[in-house]
Amino acid sequence: CLALKAWRAAAPEKSAAREEARRRAEDLASVRPTAVNLRWALDRMLRALEAALEKGMPLWDFLEAEATRIHEEDRAMCAAIGRHGAALLRDGDVVLTHCNAGSLATAGIGTALAPIYEAVRLGRRVRVISDETRPLLQGARLTAFELREAGVPVTVICDAAAASALAAGQANAVIVGADRIAANGDFANKVGTLGVAVLAKEFGVPFYCAAPSSTVDVATRDGRAIPIEERAAEEVTRGWGRQTAPDGVKVFNPAFDVTPAKYVTAFITERGILRPPFGESLAKAVVRARDF
Repeated sequence: CLALKAWRAAAPEKSAAREEARRRAEDLASVRPTAVNLRWALDRMLRALEAALEKGMPLWDFLEAEATRIHEEDRAMCAAIGRHGAALLRDGDVVLTHCNAGSLATAGIGTALAPIYEAVRLGRRVRVISDETRPLLQGARLTAFELREAGVPVTVICDAAAASALAAGQANAVIVGADRIAANGDFANKVGTLGVAVLAKEFGVPFYCAAPSSTVDVATRDGRAIPIEERAAEEVTRGWGRQTAPDGVKVFNPAFDVTPAKYVTAFITERGILRPPFGESLAKAVVRARDF
């Protein structure tokens, strides 16, 4: 997207091109302030822009090449997350997941769904319980759709039913994605993830977070420093074109919540399974990822 915007801008002067690209990068980053991967990718694109300007090369060629590299790296990282995560799943396991972190959200087979896809590819009979994920129903609309299309058995439940499912032993593991992971292992994901993490801890179900190392923000000390965007009240009161709450009521509609590291059994990354203490294991993974 940034490559296309820069190409269309076609600013003749270096300084003008830099300013235009930075402005457009900020516009894109502002759409998802909680997520750190978008900023990571935009920073890479800006570095590619700088290299193109210094070498006097066509902007489009350099930016398109960098965008393609990011895309292919993401595919490879998803596959690696799948390989590492599949080792945690046995034949007959049932995985509960929240929101969508599969092929519809990445360049590859996803993050949270990657271990499931890989386990199924290896011949293991793995089933999925997908929270509907209110208020926009990413679990019901996206996760359930792609799993069904892939031939993976999936059951959709109301978010409020997660407690009943975990209490009844209907899931052997929980795997979710992440939009940002703090240096200490706290992480932000779709709102409702924290509740699932607390429930998993209470009922003794392993809780895994699957994400590439680019999701780790070492500059964010802990979850308290992660910005949480709030979205329009209408998502709750008039979702899908139908009024679901009376006029005049106040609405609290955060798009994400923060799960403390104490609820996380392990992180599944392209560099392997990371276990506590997360301050150490995450830092090492970030350093090693530079050579991925």
